[in-house]
Amino acid sequence: MDIRLTIGGQIFRATLEPGETGAAFAALLPLTLEMRELNGNEKYHYLNESLPAQAERVGRIEAGDLMLYGTECIVLFYESFPTSYSYTRIGRVEGADRLAAAVGGGSVTVAFSANG
Repeated sequence: MDIRLTIGGQIFRATLEPGETGAAFAALLPLTLEMRELNGNEKYHYLNESLPAQAERVGRIEAGDLMLYGTECIVLFYESFPTSYSYTRIGRVEGADRLAAAVGGGSVTVAFSANG
C-alpha cells in the first residue's frame, strides 16, 4: 500500500510493507504525529496502542526507513547508519535525500495519510 507523508508542506510518498504491521499502521490513517528528535538521525513517536511486531536485527538503517521499535514507537529515519538494534519494518519513504531538510533539527509534525 502506498501512503503520503506531509512534513512542513512537503509531500513524500511511502510504500508500506505487506503483512500485519503495515496493515495495522494503515488502519490508523489518517494520523498526525508530533515526532521528537533523537541522535541526529531519526524522529520518533510513541503511540497509545501497540502494533503487531516481528522485530529483527536489520544491521543497517537507510534514510527513508519507517520502522517500529518495540510495539508502540514509530521511527522515521532521515540518515543512514549501521545499527545493532532490532526493528519491525513498516515501510520505506521515497525521496529520502530530502527528508533531513524537511524534518529539521527538533520536533516535527508529520501527517500520514492514504494515497488518493
